[in-house]
Amino acid sequence: MKVIQFTIPVEIDNSIYFQEDRLPYFYRHLHRHIETQITWVVNGEGTLVIGNNMLPFRSGDLFVIGANQPHLFKSDPSYFIPGSRRQIHSLNIFFNPTGFISHLLAFPEMLSIKKFVNSSNTGLQASDKDAAKLAEHFLKIRNSSVGFRLAYFIEFLQVMANLRKWKPLSTGSFEYSISDTEGLRMNDIYQYTMDHFTEDITLAQIAAIAYLTPQSFCRYFKKHTNKTYVNFLNEVRINEACKKFMELNFESIGNVAYQSGFNSVVSFNRVFKSIMEKTPKEFIRTYHKDN
Repeated sequence: MKVIQFTIPVEIDNSIYFQEDRLPYFYRHLHRHIETQITWVVNGEGTLVIGNNMLPFRSGDLFVIGANQPHLFKSDPSYFIPGSRRQIHSLNIFFNPTGFISHLLAFPEMLSIKKFVNSSNTGLQASDKDAAKLAEHFLKIRNSSVGFRLAYFIEFLQVMANLRKWKPLSTGSFEYSISDTEGLRMNDIYQYTMDHFTEDITLAQIAAIAYLTPQSFCRYFKKHTNKTYVNFLNEVRINEACKKFMELNFESIGNVAYQSGFNSVVSFNRVFKSIMEKTPKEFIRTYHKDN
């Protein structure tokens, strides 16, 4: 899938690139790059669109994004309010799995790391407990001199390879094979949906964003996401509801339903269970018990 192709400014004579971001909000466009990306969200909240999936992210989360995997960290609306002083903070490591690292992974001692790197192609998320431990290694790499950075990075990969509770983020059966123009069109569809999900988005409205007729849009969206637009819109709305439940930022489940764009609590409960495989109450209870 050619969306917006990024070229990571890899440092000369270094096999990995470390980047620390302190910005008003995350980069707003769906994009990809040939490097595998490991991101620790030190501070920030929003929605991660990755491949053909989406999920909420918040401070402390740690993700591995596969090489060439389309992704977008969409900051919460509060970051875009005029005059807002909110900022995101993230630490990122980029490495090309087919570059220098591939020669390193050829050694027999690197077998477990090689398997881990290969398994990250569709994206992974660490558990809260593991993310806290991995953050220490992130800081170790950031604070090290160039001579030690690669050694600490290998140690970091080995620690990640030994973890058993990684959450896969996207299905591996979906092919991302659309043109640059179509990628930009998908970005417009995603952006409009995430900016207006609380409204009653009609098929005619979203089709107009893509410069297609409603009938053509339905075929187009299903072809490139393997889901209907209604399914996608519901996922966006349920994702927003989950963020509120995770943060305990709500007065009642009914209020969350209406704030997420649903016209009735009954419809919200039905859609929530179909997507999350739990009722809202079960989700709240389970999430806060495990965390």
